[in-house]
Amino acid sequence: MLLGLCAAILVAGAMVLAQSLVVPILFAIFAIALVWPLQRRLAGLLTGPLAMLVTMAVALVTLVGMALLIAWAFGGVAQWVVTNSAQLQMLYTQKLAFLAAQGIEVASVFAENFNTRWLVRIAQEVTGRLQGIVSFTIVTVVFLVLGLLEVEVVQRQMARMPGETPAALLRAAAVTAQKFRVYMLVRSIMSLVTGLCVWGFASFMGLDLAAEWGVIAFVLNYIPFIGPLVATLFPTIFAILQFASWEVALVVFVSLNLIQTISGSYIEPLLAGKTLAVSSFMVLLAVFLGSFLWGIAGAFIGVPVLIATLTICQQFPRSRWVADLLSGRDPGPA
Repeated sequence: MLLGLCAAILVAGAMVLAQSLVVPILFAIFAIALVWPLQRRLAGLLTGPLAMLVTMAVALVTLVGMALLIAWAFGGVAQWVVTNSAQLQMLYTQKLAFLAAQGIEVASVFAENFNTRWLVRIAQEVTGRLQGIVSFTIVTVVFLVLGLLEVEVVQRQMARMPGETPAALLRAAAVTAQKFRVYMLVRSIMSLVTGLCVWGFASFMGLDLAAEWGVIAFVLNYIPFIGPLVATLFPTIFAILQFASWEVALVVFVSLNLIQTISGSYIEPLLAGKTLAVSSFMVLLAVFLGSFLWGIAGAFIGVPVLIATLTICQQFPRSRWVADLLSGRDPGPA
């Protein structure tokens, strides 16, 4: 057990150091599983190179579109903070004066360590980090192109290998790809519904940047647990800055949490059904572990990696108990 623990720590450290290489490869494999059925169908209608180009165009438009949506939404919020920094400074000073009138000494501590310049720096840092999305997308697309060119070759090579292991891995790959497509379909539907609901609610409340909040909720909903939480906290903090009222901010916070709870805890499990039966505890662990290793990208890819791992374990008798234990399904009384 100690040897296995030491090996796990070393592997985790190596994955952190190799983040710039490992994460694009994982995203490329995930994208291959999603777009391969499209290329296979197009291959029956078009020539091989043309089918490849159409598939890549669809994947590239999707990736670039998501990256541009993220950059536009967060960039709009950052620009608003920078533009309204004087107003925020005035509101901040008023709150400090109120705290001082109440005899709260901690106000001086906040005055020294927290001010609007700190908010501006955060907004500028977020804008700078968004520039890395472009380079990450380019590397992922390169691996995606190379991977799509070799899918059939690898499949034929594994089919010729003797023994049960290659055949089990092929079955696991097919089942995993199917689960990935169901997972992304459900996530996309619920993300779109959540984004529209957040946009409608923000518009109804008169919250500035309603479209940006809707886009942020749409994009972040692809990250379980962490994404909806962040998509709820950002508009709440923004409501405090805009309306200078904690009552309005409380209404925004409760309403957005209600939207996220209904979509994530009730509607989404009904759409996914038993196809993606995974323990909620393991989903949360995968999200936080992926975030710990690779940041935001790891938080997104953590659940697909968990789904693939459990599917592979299900294909082998010796490891099937792991998949059953972590599936979250209740087999009933013994």
